[in-house]
Amino acid sequence: MSAPLIEKLPEGLANLADFEAPAQARVDAAAWAYLNGGAADEITLRANRAAWDALRLQPRVLRDLAGGHTRVTLLGRELRHPILLAPIAYQRLFHADGELAIAHAAAAQEAGLILSAQASVDMEAVAAPMRADAGAGPLWFQLYWRDDRDFMRALLRRIEAAGFQALVLTVDAPVHGARDRERRTGFKLPDNIRAVNLGGLKKPLNLQPGQSALFDGLMPRAATWAEIDWLRSMSSLPLLLKGVTHADDAREALARGVTGFVVSNHGGRALDTLPATAELLPPLRAALGPDVPLLVDGGIRRGTDVLKAIALGANAVLLGRPYVHALAASGALGVAHALRLLRDELEIAMALCGCKTLADAGPALLWPGTFPQRTPQ
Repeated sequence: MSAPLIEKLPEGLANLADFEAPAQARVDAAAWAYLNGGAADEITLRANRAAWDALRLQPRVLRDLAGGHTRVTLLGRELRHPILLAPIAYQRLFHADGELAIAHAAAAQEAGLILSAQASVDMEAVAAPMRADAGAGPLWFQLYWRDDRDFMRALLRRIEAAGFQALVLTVDAPVHGARDRERRTGFKLPDNIRAVNLGGLKKPLNLQPGQSALFDGLMPRAATWAEIDWLRSMSSLPLLLKGVTHADDAREALARGVTGFVVSNHGGRALDTLPATAELLPPLRAALGPDVPLLVDGGIRRGTDVLKAIALGANAVLLGRPYVHALAASGALGVAHALRLLRDELEIAMALCGCKTLADAGPALLWPGTFPQRTPQ
């Protein structure tokens, strides 16, 4: 695939929300619903954003902040800042360059990138700009389990050969959520867009009369702890689980050699009425201790959100829908600009809160009682 198109930025872009209107003007209504909709009544979708808004900051003043920075360490590697791009499928729905554009943008802005298993661009093409730039952030690959171990074995070898540095297995969506907004539009993938890294057909369900397509067909193929063990045995890459929300599951995963977690409710797209990720994060951090890598996604829109996430115990955050809005609005340049805006906002928030480094952002940075904290499970 050739280098991404160079496009002009829309005027008046002051924050990530400003990308939405120009993006929507360029995207098919059904694809827009697919990207922005959530499950069922979209309670969790709204809660993710509301939870970050509900948290209040309590700054310290008159501190010496000269020489401050946004650097963090993740999986033994120092990153220039704690912002990664979340795995989002089929990005050529939103721009002709798709995932290639976000790779160039991430490399330019030193951000990490987690490529979706359902990417619409070959993984090798996406990896190339990240590998070519010495300052690029981490490059990880997100997996969904497929009940075909020969296929999964070959996929793992290909991921490793392409230069990906970690695996992220999504565990909270063995089936699609009931995404009403998407279904009302009749969304379906165009013939020219597919998950190009997942070649081959899935096995037919072969149901018997009276059997459930879900419980008798799909769920016997879903990942269990046995598949976690198998993945650990098949690849030396660090393995993170995305979508663990219960501390007992996290402890079990650690006991089986999992490296870390992405605290996620699938952007409100799987099971509705889950807690917001800002609420899920503190109990998991408290239960697992300070050393387990924890990232968080869901509703991140502002630099203050990033700082709040770090204060709640995250090592880094994943940016989701807003970067796809930027992609739709103006390709790689739009995504790079969105990342730069968020990085700048994070630095401003740190300076105004008296944080010289992100190590200074702990629970004391948050005004107490802004939302209830559950006792660790």
